[in-house]
Amino acid sequence: MGLDMYAHSMPKDDNRPPVDFDVEGLHLDNTPRIHYWRKHPNLHGWMAGRYYEKGGTDDDFNVNTVELTPEDIDELERTILENRLPDTSGFFFGATTGEERDDDLEFIRKCREEFAKGRTIAYYAWW
Repeated sequence: MGLDMYAHSMPKDDNRPPVDFDVEGLHLDNTPRIHYWRKHPNLHGWMAGRYYEKGGTDDDFNVNTVELTPEDIDELERTILENRLPDTSGFFFGATTGEERDDDLEFIRKCREEFAKGRTIAYYAWW
């Protein structure tokens, strides 16, 4: 067991809520997984912040979804470059070591490619 974290590219849908949308839909062919992390709790903590800012209410933030916008990705990049990801812990979360930085920046690059195609990004984690 542990913190498994996923990002999927999805068709943009202005009628979909920004949080807690159907996770099952993320497994369809039209929502390819663009990134995966294993036990990167500080990034998960940042994503949880976005989830709550956008109206999420699940205290566990486990198998909940949050849509990431270009503005979110810009803020995430600034946060990573300034080493400001929030210290986050959990029973199965493991530890962020700092070695994830290049991988996180690769995720940001992939997100921008998807945004350029008119798509959006969904994040969810399972622990």
